[in-house]
Amino acid sequence: SFMVSRDTGAMSFSDVVRGTVESVSENLGDGVIAPLFYAALFGPVGALAYRAINTMDAMFGYRNERYVEFGRWSARADDVANLIPSRIAGALVCFAGIRHLDPFTALRQVARYAPQHESPNAGYPEAAAAAVLGVQLGGPGVYHGVIKEKPVLGDKLREIEPADINRCVNLMWGATAEMVAGIVAILLIL
Repeated sequence: SFMVSRDTGAMSFSDVVRGTVESVSENLGDGVIAPLFYAALFGPVGALAYRAINTMDAMFGYRNERYVEFGRWSARADDVANLIPSRIAGALVCFAGIRHLDPFTALRQVARYAPQHESPNAGYPEAAAAAVLGVQLGGPGVYHGVIKEKPVLGDKLREIEPADINRCVNLMWGATAEMVAGIVAILLIL
């Protein structure tokens, strides 16, 4: 409850699992792939600059009276900074999950579901994880005492289960390895 914005007191066990899978997949994009992307383009300074933008969004991006203007700016800057990396993250998850689902089938689901997410970026790695795992993410959640209906991501082939957390973490590691390998290959070619 100290780490997420949703109210955790009334969450069912499956809601906790779903929320964890959502958090792991979303944070793959902005916590791992984006810093690697900017490090590859601009070196350590690029990665640090990106992390500064992302941290400002995390701290001030939630609108409140005190930080409304700064929060709006930091949220928009984060959206722009993540446009390319989030889509890369979604594609990498699709290919990391090749033993679960054909990557091109997963990519079609990402193209269908990701734009429905309220964030211009978070939907891509989340929809990819949902596709590969064969579960649905999103749906209703309680935030600051109010039920919020988030779009459903993914074709529900089965119910989400605790083992999906480890499966999602493995997808994260696979996608990270793919990103690092891609960066190294490009650097060797150049």
